[in-house]
Amino acid sequence: MLRRRFTSLIPTLMRAATIQYPKPKATVPTIVPLQHASLGFPQCPSSNYDFGSLRAYSSLLALNDLRDNPGARKQKTRKGRGIGSGKGKTAGRGHKGQKARGTMKFGFEGGQTPLRRRLPKRGFNNPFSLTFQPVGLGKIAKLINAGKIDSSELITMKTLKDSGAIGKQIEDGVRLMGRGAEHIKWPIHLEVSRVTVRAKAAVEAAGGSVRRVYYNKLGFRALLKPEWFEKKGRLLPKAARPPPKLSGKVDSIGRLPAPTKPIPFVTEEKEAMSASTA
Repeated sequence: MLRRRFTSLIPTLMRAATIQYPKPKATVPTIVPLQHASLGFPQCPSSNYDFGSLRAYSSLLALNDLRDNPGARKQKTRKGRGIGSGKGKTAGRGHKGQKARGTMKFGFEGGQTPLRRRLPKRGFNNPFSLTFQPVGLGKIAKLINAGKIDSSELITMKTLKDSGAIGKQIEDGVRLMGRGAEHIKWPIHLEVSRVTVRAKAAVEAAGGSVRRVYYNKLGFRALLKPEWFEKKGRLLPKAARPPPKLSGKVDSIGRLPAPTKPIPFVTEEKEAMSASTA
């Protein structure tokens, strides 16, 4: 009895499945804009402002939006972490050999003559070279007019350093140049390491004198910074004699501490100086 009822119901169900019923249309509720006047709120005068551009502009200034360029940061290669990484087992060193086992010193090329020995040498470094800081007569005259240098006293290299005529990084001494020699119109007395012919002639024409003095490294330091020796509790070193090769380029040994009065030239010294300049 049940079988007959089921067999009769199957064709009716198949027919009902083939019938296409119209799909119901979705109704979108319409939103009515609220009027500011109806709610009692005052209307903003700039209601047409584009807030999207403001949001885009503010995002450029936000710290949380800062990012590196793509590929700017590369992750570190992790070696010896399995064959799947491509850098496992030998970690890119290959099998056996000196390069796989350890490191060599910089420039080692496996036993052949390295590049630093294949290239020829060029030039040399003179261990006896001296570097003098130049200073012109015009600069000294300007400092005298400004009151930073007393022209009535002896002008030493310490005087030039304290007045700012030369910099603090002085290596071996000071060379007096003839730049601005026309500004020297009164007698001045100087003690420097070297002097040019033009500068010497200009100073002597004004009634002054220039003496070339010798200081070694320690003596020159004691001349410029005597307070350093006092701070360390040391005595000032004795003035050193110039080596034989420099005896013709200096007039006398430098005095310590810094002198304030010039040493007058003897007649024999003047003749020797005139002969050397000639």
